[in-house]
Amino acid sequence: MGRSPVMRISQGQLNLLDLCPRQFQHVYLDQLAAPPNPDQQENLDWGSQFHLLMQQRELGLPIAALTPADPDLQRCVWEFVEAAPDVFAPNSDQQRQSEHRRSLLFQGYLLTVVYDLLVQQPDKAEILDWKTYGKPKQPQWLAQHWQTRLYPFVLAETSDYEPEQITMTYWFVRATPPGASTPQPQRLAFPYSQAAHEQTRQDLSERLQRLSLWLERYDQGEPFPRQQDLRNDCALCGPGIRCWGDSQSTASPSLPLPDLSAIAEIPLDS
Repeated sequence: MGRSPVMRISQGQLNLLDLCPRQFQHVYLDQLAAPPNPDQQENLDWGSQFHLLMQQRELGLPIAALTPADPDLQRCVWEFVEAAPDVFAPNSDQQRQSEHRRSLLFQGYLLTVVYDLLVQQPDKAEILDWKTYGKPKQPQWLAQHWQTRLYPFVLAETSDYEPEQITMTYWFVRATPPGASTPQPQRLAFPYSQAAHEQTRQDLSERLQRLSLWLERYDQGEPFPRQQDLRNDCALCGPGIRCWGDSQSTASPSLPLPDLSAIAEIPLDS
């Protein structure tokens, strides 16, 4: 089975590999993922529009004329600007890059990241990411998410910054419904470190070695392992659609939409 000699790997793919290698196969190799449902699509469209507005604002383009049709979007944009003046008040020491893409060749794979905003100063760098859903109830869970780990790893490996000079910051920007007790927007920052960098290097190496083995076996007709093969349980796809393609399965090849790297705003479950 022919395949590009260099496979791009994103944080979304790494998360899906950890969640269920078989679903990684279904989505990225077999192309069996179902389209988002209407509610998902509406949230994705809203998130895409918000990201576009932030990019246009960073470029110095006017955005006021683009938001009146969606009062919720307009409110979120201006509440975010007011709540985070340091984010939107660049100084002469900063180099700022919106929707900045970086890649790192690592163990035969091209690790690829896209930063919503990268703010670089002589002695530090901050990676900022806009999230258009509520802040997770368990921030420590987010600390282990591959976006939080891969984004600073790639920056440290492709720049002169030491890991301790890098911070990964999330802004949860969706306006809180009226009467809610927790205001929006909210910020979560994760300082990076040399220890975290080396742990990420080790974990990436292990996962990519396994992926190489699974790809080799897949080319010989063997499917990727299932979640229940690895953890003796499976609650990912639900009854009736587990591991489509197995001889014991009678389900159709329609899978729930996973956290694809190309879709930035599917919520991270807490």
